[in-house]
Amino acid sequence: MTDKKTNNENPADKQQSAANNTNKQGQASAKAQAPKPAPEKKPAPEKQEKAAQPAAPASQPSEKQGGSKTGAIAIALVIALGAGLYYHGHQQTLAQNNQMTALKQEISQLQSQLQSSLKTSQQETLSQVNSSLQRTETSIEQQDKSITGLQMALAEMKGRRPNDWLLAEADYLVKMAGRKLWLEHDTVSATILLESADHRIAELNDPSLTPIRQAMHTDITALKGVARVDRDGLVLRLTSLQEEIGKLPLANAILPEAEAVESTEVSASVDDWKQNLKTSLKNFSDHFITYRQRDGSVIPLLTPKQDFYLQENIKSKLETAIKSVYREQGELYTTSLAMAKDWAEQFYNMEDPAVQSFISTLEALGQENIEADYPSKLQSQALITDTISERLRQQVKPLSTEENPA
Repeated sequence: MTDKKTNNENPADKQQSAANNTNKQGQASAKAQAPKPAPEKKPAPEKQEKAAQPAAPASQPSEKQGGSKTGAIAIALVIALGAGLYYHGHQQTLAQNNQMTALKQEISQLQSQLQSSLKTSQQETLSQVNSSLQRTETSIEQQDKSITGLQMALAEMKGRRPNDWLLAEADYLVKMAGRKLWLEHDTVSATILLESADHRIAELNDPSLTPIRQAMHTDITALKGVARVDRDGLVLRLTSLQEEIGKLPLANAILPEAEAVESTEVSASVDDWKQNLKTSLKNFSDHFITYRQRDGSVIPLLTPKQDFYLQENIKSKLETAIKSVYREQGELYTTSLAMAKDWAEQFYNMEDPAVQSFISTLEALGQENIEADYPSKLQSQALITDTISERLRQQVKPLSTEENPA
């Protein structure tokens, strides 16, 4: 019944009831703050029902207070939900920005890798092209050389005359003469080879080759003017001296000459009997003991070990002289033989004929000249080579092409 009455109230009544409610709430709060009175005795049930009836209209303010609290909670939830949505959206925005930044970095790295790969590929392509060009140029040069060689061979087969072989043979003989002269210092063989080359050119009967023959005769004259050294003969004589060293007799101990001793004789005068007695006693004692006085140094005999060293040293000097003959070292040759001669004179018996022959042979060999002045070049060699090249060049014709037809 009370609910129906409260619903049918007008707005003025509602405002008065709200004011009464506020007064009642203030009184209730004041009562709550005041000290509690002593508990009273419970009234009878009828009294309680009667007392409860007038308190029924107080339920409306509590419902309104609950609705306001619910609205505040709803507003707070809306605000919290909006803040959560904003935070979530902000975090997503940051994550997307980070992803965008990472993607940009990856794109830049990929671009740099692509550029570097393009550069490397371009460089590799260029290097391959250059290497192929070099190989092509090399092959072209080789082909040109082979073509030139074939042209020269064809020209030789086509236009060479039989007499040209004599000119080529003369060129070979001149080159062999130069090798004999400068490598072996064999002037005799070099002269013979040059004379043979001159005979080959003379058989051609070609007046244009007269300067070559003239140069050959100049070279032959120069070679014949070189002093000839019989190296083989010198080496054989030195080798025979090495073999004779072990047979040479050593000198005995050399003693200085003794002082002259005056000879004393017994006189025929009786007055000199004392002197004659002394002289007789001295002559009698000389048959048992002989005393001689010598002034100077004594050279003793050599021991067997020293004799072996002496022989080996002399042989070594002769071996050095043999090497000097082939190397044309005149000063070393002369010095070695002089030292060998001095040692032989000092330690061997000079009265023996073998020693005398050994020393005289060393003296004769020491006077031999083993050096010679050879010409630095052969004039005919360059002339004959140029002549052959010029003849071949005249016979060779260039190949016909589209630009330069034959």
